[in-house]
Amino acid sequence: MARTERTYSESEILEQLRELPGWSYSDGAIRRSFTTDGWHSTMLAVGAIAFAGEAAGHHPDLDVSWSKVKVALSTHSAKGITEKDFETAALIERTLLWQPDAESSLTGPPKPFVW
Repeated sequence: MARTERTYSESEILEQLRELPGWSYSDGAIRRSFTTDGWHSTMLAVGAIAFAGEAAGHHPDLDVSWSKVKVALSTHSAKGITEKDFETAALIERTLLWQPDAESSLTGPPKPFVW
């Protein structure tokens, strides 16, 4: 028997999005637009999003241009927004916006290339 995934109501979605600054809800998906410093960084971001989606087993829709990546998440099989969408959004956030902290021996780039 197939497991039914719980979908969130619009008010529940908006409540959950408080934990994901920059994300919004429209047209049946949670969405975020990332700006990059150019094509090379855009392709790095797309690759990172693709890796996160594949590792999670939940794949976002992407709209890609020279310095922007637009991400849309929804659970097509459930016909709505599920926990998978919020968890994948959080994973994308951590992956794209990660920077080493002051305690790290890693230095990171001189300026962020995705914001």
